[in-house]
Amino acid sequence: MAEVLRGGVIGAGVFGGYHARQYARLPGAVLSAVFDRHPERAAQVAVPLGGRAFHELDAFLEAVDVVTIASPATCHAEHALAALAAGKPVYVEKPIAVSVAEAEKIRSTAAAKGLVVACGHQERVVFRAMGLLDVPEQPVLLEALRHGPPSERSQDVSAVLDLMIHDIDLALAITTAEPVTAEGEGRLGASGAWDVARAEVSFESGFTALFDVSRMAEGRRRTMRVVYPSGEVEIDFVARTFRNTTPFALNPDFADTPAAADPLGASVEAFLQAVRGEAPRPFVTAEEAIRALDLAIAVEQALEDAA
Repeated sequence: MAEVLRGGVIGAGVFGGYHARQYARLPGAVLSAVFDRHPERAAQVAVPLGGRAFHELDAFLEAVDVVTIASPATCHAEHALAALAAGKPVYVEKPIAVSVAEAEKIRSTAAAKGLVVACGHQERVVFRAMGLLDVPEQPVLLEALRHGPPSERSQDVSAVLDLMIHDIDLALAITTAEPVTAEGEGRLGASGAWDVARAEVSFESGFTALFDVSRMAEGRRRTMRVVYPSGEVEIDFVARTFRNTTPFALNPDFADTPAAADPLGASVEAFLQAVRGEAPRPFVTAEEAIRALDLAIAVEQALEDAA
């Protein structure tokens, strides 16, 4: 693998721009290329950062060593598989795909080729900075709320795959138990996708996770309450604060840590370290992303059943 990795980004939207800037600023990497089917959009992202714009995927893949997939979610599998076929490690924004079959194909293709796959569930970086991934107790209850105003972004998927999947991944990260049932109710938006959704997921240990998401809210709210046998933690992700009544020494200054201050940067850097062989794995693996996707799809099915 090259000493300086040439980073490439597929998708010149908002998140594509975020990822392009990470490659441009991280040590040991450069932003080499941006691919978008609209060349002018690719150029707007790539050129100010010293990269080149491409509208032909094969030519783009020849110009890079590692690839971030920041295209619409319904294109994630197509683009990830093309990059893997070209021998490029990939960082896929969440969700890793829109079906488990597609996601499994990404995982198996990468495994067969010995390539790294990372997924952009960056909230795990914040949980790590807080210390929540090291709590030695199993949770008994999680209540997560993730509301935001209408946006043109991610309209190709439901609010479950757009928003709720963040909190689903966090729930899976703090328990060793497997989910067994999912129930839910929601409201369809003009696009025909679920724009409002509430779900209750029960785990084999008795742990219950309650999820409430909306992309039709008046304002932005991101909160979570995690109850353990010894106490509870209440988190405000917008204010970047928490209240802790457990005996576990969580970091009250987590927001000031470099990782929590820039979770995307920490996640991309971990991906690059895994590609170079400097770390055993990226922050979120394909297997972990598939677990979150599988449960998110089960929630979507529960919404359909309840409609």
